[in-house]
Amino acid sequence: MKILGMGVPELVIILAVILLIFGPKNLPKLGASLGKTVKNLREGMGGGKEEAAEAVELAVEDDVEDEEPAQPAKKTVRAKKAPQNA
Repeated sequence: MKILGMGVPELVIILAVILLIFGPKNLPKLGASLGKTVKNLREGMGGGKEEAAEAVELAVEDDVEDEEPAQPAKKTVRAKKAPQNA
């Protein structure tokens, strides 16, 4: 079984070194902070897309509900002024 290109023996060695460096008392704190960091990264990368999609859907629904039946365009005609001779 390979995880990130490493086998089980390599992962066990890495975990043992981490245990020696941080100690058993600090491992839960380290795991919690690592988990929060990963969660924030996932939300930051994917959360913006989801919020934007929801905003677009709501805007489209509001536009459809607010639309009135189409009316023909009105033409504006301007009268030309007669030239004034002075």
